[in-house]
Amino acid sequence: MCGRFNLKTPAAAWTQEFLPLWSEQEIADRTQQLGVDARYNIAPTQSVSCIHAADVSDQDDRRQWSLFRWGLVPFWAKDIAIGNRMINARSETAHEKRSFKTPLVRRRCLVPADGYYEWKKTGNGKQPYVIESTAGDVLAMAGLWEVNQALGTDGTPLQTVTILTTAANKSLSQIHDRMPVLIKPQDFTQWLDPQNQAIESVLPLLKPAEEDAMTARPVSTVVNNARNDVPECLQAPDV
Repeated sequence: MCGRFNLKTPAAAWTQEFLPLWSEQEIADRTQQLGVDARYNIAPTQSVSCIHAADVSDQDDRRQWSLFRWGLVPFWAKDIAIGNRMINARSETAHEKRSFKTPLVRRRCLVPADGYYEWKKTGNGKQPYVIESTAGDVLAMAGLWEVNQALGTDGTPLQTVTILTTAANKSLSQIHDRMPVLIKPQDFTQWLDPQNQAIESVLPLLKPAEEDAMTARPVSTVVNNARNDVPECLQAPDV
């Protein structure tokens, strides 16, 4: 699963690739509007940055940048708590599940991250690791988002997201058997296109990262507590 991640790279840097048609001023204005800052320990139920296609009624048809609640709440759900167990969706079966099938067809998104955390079982308990791009790039995790009209507040619908996972590649499977699906920049348009509703055309993108694409290193147990959203989460573990 993918249950924690970080995004510490300034938005002015990572949005250049995710929102290529936005101006620097538009990025600055949106960053301020969303209140986006460096995050070191993003956890389920919190708001996360998501890049998605514009709504059909939106006059601006460029990619959009929104904050969605992490933990997908289906449009038919009556209780927001259902999202607590839908932080991830298995890519192998998402197209078969009632909660994920429609978002997979119509509402795909990208969730930017510098790295994600996994915990490896050891003789002394669980050791947290951060898994990052070998090249130092910001990752684009594949996400599905949904809108629930009934559970919104102040007339604003509830918008939520889940992160798709796949089997971990050989090297990362030593830490955990699952990993988030990562979308390559050259596939962003295909993945985000809401007009592309043929599931079979996006399923080939839902695969593990190449063996040399990712690197993993142990980090401090400070990250174990989701309330610790601090740089120390990425420090080397105490000896």
